[in-house]
Amino acid sequence: MEQASGSGPPPPPAPAAERDMGFAERSLAAAGAAVVSAILVNPLDVAKTRLQAQAAGVVYNPIWSDFRCYPSCSTGGINGFGPSCSPECFQYRGTMDVFSKVTRQEGLFRLWRGTGASLALAVPTVGIYLPSYDLLRNWIEEYSDHNFPQLRPYAPLISGSIARSLACITCSPIELARTRMQAFKESNVGGKPPGMWKTLLGVLSSRQSISSPENFRGYHLLWTGLGAQLARDVPFSAICWTVLEPTRRHLTGLVGDKSNAAVILGANFSAGFIAGVISAGATCPLDVAKTRRQIEKDPERILNMNTRRILLEVWRKEGINGLFRGAGPRMGRAGPSVGIVVSSYEVVKHILHRKHAQL
Repeated sequence: MEQASGSGPPPPPAPAAERDMGFAERSLAAAGAAVVSAILVNPLDVAKTRLQAQAAGVVYNPIWSDFRCYPSCSTGGINGFGPSCSPECFQYRGTMDVFSKVTRQEGLFRLWRGTGASLALAVPTVGIYLPSYDLLRNWIEEYSDHNFPQLRPYAPLISGSIARSLACITCSPIELARTRMQAFKESNVGGKPPGMWKTLLGVLSSRQSISSPENFRGYHLLWTGLGAQLARDVPFSAICWTVLEPTRRHLTGLVGDKSNAAVILGANFSAGFIAGVISAGATCPLDVAKTRRQIEKDPERILNMNTRRILLEVWRKEGINGLFRGAGPRMGRAGPSVGIVVSSYEVVKHILHRKHAQL
């Protein structure tokens, strides 16, 4: 990687003890990092999804009849029935406006709506993704060193794309449930919001209303939006690792002490933060398409939707602003999320590597 950019010779191969670490050990390191990240950044994910869903036509009306958004909004409404809040009370204007209105209208903990699904998604996704990336990158680098040196600079891009594809295909139903849970309000007064399993059952129930069942059979509905998700996540991963690997190598080289856990933590968090922000911004239009695909409730429309059509429709109706709707919270979420996951993963790997070396 560095040789390709003209900044020096290629990095040395990973220590043998690290390469001997099994998939299970790498998955354990990745899962712990994913839990921390999913909890901390979930409010930004809710804000991003709400802004994108609103632009797609989801209406955020009052959730109970005597609702008052502000103390200045009088109760009773017209003829003593319904809320008297203006439409402005239910329009999100930006990330901080989502935080403010969700907290006031639905309660603080609704900012962590979908956290259960996020955890259920993050643990297996990252548990598959990071170890697969590590092992694939190591294999490609070893192969290129012996057979095709020109391939080495592309090892992060190739392994990141393949690993992300595997993780997306495996965990797509959970991603579908999380997106729907974050996008929609619960309309039943005092009712418990549907959880992940109930949300997925609701997706399956829509099959009964599809006029052409041969086009959508059984559990295929649980992979609704997989194409849009792959179109978003594979480029995201390719860009992210292409930026992250040389950045963290450069930052670690500046300090020099690669055996210090604090150095590993700082270099990986900084590199992950930078790579996450750049990747999230570059792939935001694809995230808009994925969100619209997964929140669509019209069974007939689901059959005719694809990423290209959605992007063209958004471009015609909303222009460049529509394609980058929710870019702020998406980038604000991706930076710390990638930083936390990668740095925690590398530190745990470092600790396990030292234990292996002492045996």
